[in-house]
Amino acid sequence: MGAKDAGKDDDGLAGPPRGVQATGRGIHGERLLRTGLKLRHLNLLVALDDHRKLHRAAMALNLSQPAASKMLGEIEKIVGVPLFERLARGVEPTWYGEALIRRTRTVLAELGQAGEEIAALRAGEGGTVAIGSVMAPAVDAVVSAIQSVRRRLPQLQVSVDVETSDVLAERLLASRLDFAIARIPNGIDPEPFDYREVGPEEACLLVRADHPLAGKDVVSAADLHDREWVLQPRGSLLRRSIEVMMRRHGVPPPTRVVVTGSILMTLVMAGRTDAIAPLAIPVAEMFLSAGSFKILRLEERVTVEPFGLIKVKGRPLSPAAAVLYAAIEEEVFGGGEVRAAE
Repeated sequence: MGAKDAGKDDDGLAGPPRGVQATGRGIHGERLLRTGLKLRHLNLLVALDDHRKLHRAAMALNLSQPAASKMLGEIEKIVGVPLFERLARGVEPTWYGEALIRRTRTVLAELGQAGEEIAALRAGEGGTVAIGSVMAPAVDAVVSAIQSVRRRLPQLQVSVDVETSDVLAERLLASRLDFAIARIPNGIDPEPFDYREVGPEEACLLVRADHPLAGKDVVSAADLHDREWVLQPRGSLLRRSIEVMMRRHGVPPPTRVVVTGSILMTLVMAGRTDAIAPLAIPVAEMFLSAGSFKILRLEERVTVEPFGLIKVKGRPLSPAAAVLYAAIEEEVFGGGEVRAAE
């Protein structure tokens, strides 16, 4: 039985391995603060989690394998619990290791961001921010907020990851993002997050201008039967919403499907074939002015479950990130409507 399996109670819930007594959080926290954990120790923990092999982690840090092995022993002696299982195929974090690595990533990310921010402030550049967003808020709220903030901080450096909510949630927990506009996906514990719901999304069906359905005054679910589609992978929220809407009207879900998560490929398929492309309305509207596309007038609106602003609890935003967060708050809660779809 592995260390992780040993850490489960009879009902399957995670707990400390048998034989290890739980003690007060405060005692352990103070002990770690007073121990000899060094920056090189923290870097090794992250490298081992990334590579899952001791020799690869050692190479990434420009260490010899014996030196990395000795350092891991030092860390486990300091912490007082096993942090990795040594397996034939490499190493795997224990429950204790996962807890420490998660916090370690936050510490390292904060240190890196602090260094960048200090350098930016010294140069009068305004700092750096890393945010994530599902597609439509990136088109609407994020762009408008960046424009607003740039008037006050003209040299603000902003990186924006446009991804699905599951990817963004993982990057938030790994401290690779300051905050995100997304959903908390099913299967991810919501407890670590500070979530402010913005509202539901509205989507549409985009087709080429001379598509067979483009001239209809109203397009029903029955009109969508046995058509070509370009859809996101099965299980994505927007695809599920389309399938649920069609089933509700007794129409089988699409079967003639090209599957892609690429907006570019989606537009190419919709522009050159009879494929129907579900998109968030703000995204679709960006491509109407050229006259190559039309939005079908649907009998029934297509909505997707709500999204919101997400931060990690207990992790303060940098001054630059706080300014951009407040600007996005003003965009999404200050009267402007944001409609998104993944």
